Amino acid sequence: MLDIKRIREEREKVEKGLAGRSGSFSVEKALQLDDERRAILSEVEAKKAERNQVSKEIPLRKKAGEDVSATIERMRVLGDDIKADDEKLRVIEEDLRMELLSIPNVPHESVPFGKDDTENVEMRHFSEPTAFDFDPKPHWDLGTDLSLLDFDRGAKLSGARFTIMKGQGARLERSIYNFMLDLHTIDQDYLEIAPPYLVNRASMTGTGQLPKFEEDMYHCNEDDLFLIPTAEVPVTNIYRDEILDEKDLPQYMTAFTPCFRREAGSAGRDTRGIIRQHQFDKVELVKFVHPEGSYEELEKLTNDAEEVLKRLELPYRVVTLSSGDLGFSSAKTYDIEVWMPSYQRYVEISSCSNFEDYQARRANIRFRDAQGNVRFVHTLNGSGLAVGRTWAAVAENYQNADGSITIPDALRPYFGSDRIEKKTRG
Repeated sequence: MLDIKRIREEREKVEKGLAGRSGSFSVEKALQLDDERRAILSEVEAKKAERNQVSKEIPLRKKAGEDVSATIERMRVLGDDIKADDEKLRVIEEDLRMELLSIPNVPHESVPFGKDDTENVEMRHFSEPTAFDFDPKPHWDLGTDLSLLDFDRGAKLSGARFTIMKGQGARLERSIYNFMLDLHTIDQDYLEIAPPYLVNRASMTGTGQLPKFEEDMYHCNEDDLFLIPTAEVPVTNIYRDEILDEKDLPQYMTAFTPCFRREAGSAGRDTRGIIRQHQFDKVELVKFVHPEGSYEELEKLTNDAEEVLKRLELPYRVVTLSSGDLGFSSAKTYDIEVWMPSYQRYVEISSCSNFEDYQARRANIRFRDAQGNVRFVHTLNGSGLAVGRTWAAVAENYQNADGSITIPDALRPYFGSDRIEKKTRG
């Protein structure tokens, strides 16, 4: 969440940043609640100071033989007033917290101002879109023809947007995420984490999914636990309510998990294939870093995610999201988009974001610097990559005229062969 002190001291700058976001956001109510909080806090502190002073005087007056019954009664009434004011303060502070939780992060000054994804800015691209001398198939047809995907039985089991991967299709999925994990842990020095797939409400609030996006989440009512929409949630919350040492920064972590999202706001979009599923696999990259170096770390994080596509030799581009396309908690995001022949366009396969101290404030993740000051860390995360979308990109870009799929060189040690061909069984 945003620091109320920042909102008060830099109101014009904050409001200008929020004006560039999709939706309408105001800081007025937060400031009004903070005014009320400060006023009551001042009154309570004055009353407590009076009570403390008089409480010290009462024994001395008693010793001197004075009648202090009226003073004691006044202190009792004052105590009741303080108790009532403390309750008012508690309610206002909770209202202020909920109001701050509803305000998104302020875009970094380098983020292009724009209304939506049509105003994202391309930064660079790798290779040119794949060219074919035959009519290429979309991955959903390739997956069906080669017995790699079963959409009908997946829907029978769980409903729309659930798919069964089988045989060589499941092996390709496993090969992709094992390749990614080895790249990130061995070559790039990320610490591998195997987190829980169910998290509590505090964890979902810490990374920004709650309260705004609760309807998009899968929720277990009896335990008040949520199926994770991304490994970002459990991994970022590992240090919730903790204070790290400055010498322990930066920290890099990676995790492979299934992810669960209702995709409630995407009706009618990418309905065919495995681009937009309610359950999908992803390898996530998370960083806890010193505030002074967080934008350099964002560039490194994006490069680390890009390396997956470079080694797979898949055409892709990197774009900077405009203010209107920026995620709720992010201050700046690069999207990595892979070329998908079936769509004849680039499709997002990773979002690499710097949240600055926005998530850290919500989750209370801090560090103690060399001077002994306690400060909020900056958190970053990115997909390295969405595994299902990588699967689809490999299938489409590496397909052959005879309907087979060539396995990229980087995956062959994991997959065990160089090609997927149609089989009579599996």
